[in-house]
Amino acid sequence: MLDYLVTLPKFLAWWLLAVAECGLFVALYIAITPHREFRLIRDGNVSAAVMLSGALLGFVLPVASALAQSVNLWDFAIWGLVALVVQLIVYLLLRVLVRQLPELIEQDRLSVAILCASICIGAGMLNAAAMTY
Repeated sequence: MLDYLVTLPKFLAWWLLAVAECGLFVALYIAITPHREFRLIRDGNVSAAVMLSGALLGFVLPVASALAQSVNLWDFAIWGLVALVVQLIVYLLLRVLVRQLPELIEQDRLSVAILCASICIGAGMLNAAAMTY
C-alpha cells in the first residue's frame, strides 16, 4: 500500500493541472459566448446545458489523451493549451456556421444544441487522436 502512496503527490499534481485547465476552458468559453450559460441552465434551459457539456467533453477528451501521453507537466500543460485553443476555435466556427446560435440556445432549441455539442465532441476526439503522433 505504501508503494502506491509514494506516487500520490505526482498524481495530485497532474490531476490538479488537468482540473485547472478545465476550469480555465469553462471560464474562457463562457466569456466568449454572448449568453449566460449558468443562468440559462439554472432557469431550466436544456440547450445551454447540452452546449456547455458538449464543449467541455470536446475539451476533456484531448486533455485526457495528453494526460496519458505527456512526458512531464510542462508537456501536458502545453498540449492542454493546444486543446483549449482548438476547442474555442471550434465554437467560433460554429458561430459563423450557425449565425443565430446564441439566440437559438437562449430559445432552448435542443436540435441545434445537440448538433453543435456533437461537433464539439467530434472535434475533441479528432484532436485527441492527432495528439498521439
